[in-house]
Amino acid sequence: MFAIALLTAVLQAASQQKSPDAIDVPDRNPLIVDADLHYGRRQEGRVGARANPREIAQAVAGYEKASQAPDSVEARWKLARALYFQATYTGQDADSQLAIYEKARRISQDAVRILERRGKSGETPATEGRSPADVAALVGSDRDAAPTFFWAAVAWGRWSLASGKLQAVRTGAAEKIRDYAETLIAMDPGFEEGGGYRLLGRLHSQAPKIPILTPWVSHEKAVENLRRALAVNGRNLVNRHFLAEALADGNPAERAEAITIEEAVVADAPSPGHLVEELAIQEEARANLAKWKK
Repeated sequence: MFAIALLTAVLQAASQQKSPDAIDVPDRNPLIVDADLHYGRRQEGRVGARANPREIAQAVAGYEKASQAPDSVEARWKLARALYFQATYTGQDADSQLAIYEKARRISQDAVRILERRGKSGETPATEGRSPADVAALVGSDRDAAPTFFWAAVAWGRWSLASGKLQAVRTGAAEKIRDYAETLIAMDPGFEEGGGYRLLGRLHSQAPKIPILTPWVSHEKAVENLRRALAVNGRNLVNRHFLAEALADGNPAERAEAITIEEAVVADAPSPGHLVEELAIQEEARANLAKWKK
């Protein structure tokens, strides 16, 4: 608690030393500040691509406490982000993963609803019956909007994979992910190194194409959007890996390109800031190459 108090005091002191035309920024919630520190240490004690659960559990606990504030969007999207990491990279069993993804999905929806209240136009919530472009125009200036829609889409996507693709499609998850990804693209196509395009491309790559339910799912759109993500950031291992997996479902030329991409993914150096995540991607890429080269 002393460390939190000290850090808060430093932040408050720094905020007082600003130019006359500086924009006032609300004081940071010390619970979020402390949870951010634990999230930044999420890779400590890892074994290969498996994270030690200690630091991320403390981050989750801190964000949960901060999310008790009824209007904190930041606490909620950061909690969804931390829950994603906890479920995906700490060796949870299938049932535990599903429960954690469900929690992330629920908390991210709370964050979206708070953004809706902030962006109300008359009596109509910002996202009700509106196109992704309209939603982006209404809430996109909110500093929490882009990360909220990104991590909400991630939470829905991981929950869909854990609960079963067909079941998820029947609940409308595919449309939810599509709309959130398109909203993010309209707000900031460069967010998370092409994150909106990456999410949309992955959705088209992974969602089953079912008449009436998801007739819009398309291999071509998967490849198109993942190439757009790659155009935003060509070094991002996830952009490259997802594009390879989409291409692997295509024609012989696309499958050959998929192998070339995955070989480069395996050979590249993972980012120090996302070491666990990218080591896991490289493991998946090696498994793909072993399968595709048979």
